[in-house]
Amino acid sequence: MKKILLTGATDGIGLETAKMLAARGHHLLLHGRNPEKLARTVEILATIPGAGKMETFTADLSRLADVKAFAQAVADKHSSLDVLINNAGVLKSPENTTADGFDIRFVVNTFAPYLLAKRLLPLFSSSGRIINLSSAAQSPVNLDALTADGGQLGDGTAYAQSKLAITMWSFQLARQLGTAGPAVIAVNPGSLLASKMVKEAYGVAGADLSIGARILTRLALDEEYANASGQYFDNDSGNFAAPHRDALDRHKTDELVRILDDLLADYLQDGV
Repeated sequence: MKKILLTGATDGIGLETAKMLAARGHHLLLHGRNPEKLARTVEILATIPGAGKMETFTADLSRLADVKAFAQAVADKHSSLDVLINNAGVLKSPENTTADGFDIRFVVNTFAPYLLAKRLLPLFSSSGRIINLSSAAQSPVNLDALTADGGQLGDGTAYAQSKLAITMWSFQLARQLGTAGPAVIAVNPGSLLASKMVKEAYGVAGADLSIGARILTRLALDEEYANASGQYFDNDSGNFAAPHRDALDRHKTDELVRILDDLLADYLQDGV
């Protein structure tokens, strides 16, 4: 059985993915922001026949200190990890600026997954996988928006930039690791699925969440994706596809990662 860390596991695609993974008996490390919702998630998953071991971790991914503590808590309990699914994301928030002064869409959708992946890398073998939630919505990243006081961009604009940014660093990390580290795969799980985010943003019911959950489960577990590091899976087409061209530009991806490393330097130090 695999040991799988899943962020944003208490609702939406995350919860549906957790159900599928639990049904296969995998050891799940479940993240959420609300301890009550996490406890309820465990209750739901425990009723699934064949469900394996479950652990919970509470952290607010909009707070970088929380993300660092979260990664350390995982490492304190586990010497190895097979899969990290960076699923948690945000499009709208009552406050667009985090306590650290950054745009919350970039922090939750880009910074936090990067910080988790980097701090937990020592726990992975070359057979591991890091699955990063991208989107069909990708637009060129305003690098100044990463470093300036947060919250200045509109919801859709910030979201699309943050999703291209996670795709860009996924490609850069995959190149950096080569075959020595885990596979790093970016994925659009499907457009307009029936998540709370979609309902709040677009006022539509959305398509079946299982569409997204199935592809996350397959990318995390199926052997056919073992050598898919550095690729982008577009679930709208059901195939690997080309992301936004900026994700294929090494100069731009390297520059983005340099900025991320500078911004997160205090949180990347003293790694796991």
